[in-house]
Amino acid sequence: MLCFVHRVPRPDVVAVINTSPDVVDMLRLTLEHAGIVVVSAMTWEVRDGEVDLERLVAQHQPKVVLYDVAPPYENNWHLFEHVRAMPVMAGVQFVITTTNAKQIEQFARQNNERVYEIVGKPFDLGEIVTAVREALRARPTR
Repeated sequence: MLCFVHRVPRPDVVAVINTSPDVVDMLRLTLEHAGIVVVSAMTWEVRDGEVDLERLVAQHQPKVVLYDVAPPYENNWHLFEHVRAMPVMAGVQFVITTTNAKQIEQFARQNNERVYEIVGKPFDLGEIVTAVREALRARPTR
């Protein structure tokens, strides 16, 4: 007797790290409506160690992190660099949202930081879904 194993493809997972609970909820609903599984953490929870980001990423294996860099930009950019450098983030694409895209683009260029896309606020939710879907299709960066 032949037995066929049907493997169900693993859904795409995106981690949302943001400074606003309302924005996290809005992004979660939008991305889940687009068929994407969302895990999330607040920026201050990551900064203060309330969320073990390495464990969260290891457990859920997101392919993309949708990360918000809010004011004060320099401090939050340094937190982003710390998150991006975590070994568990190898191969994960980053899409950044921010209210000051020009400043963040400058930080990225100065530090040769690999980000998939920087989306300035206010953003269209369709633009976020498009950026995330493109990042999901992209090849890992390291």
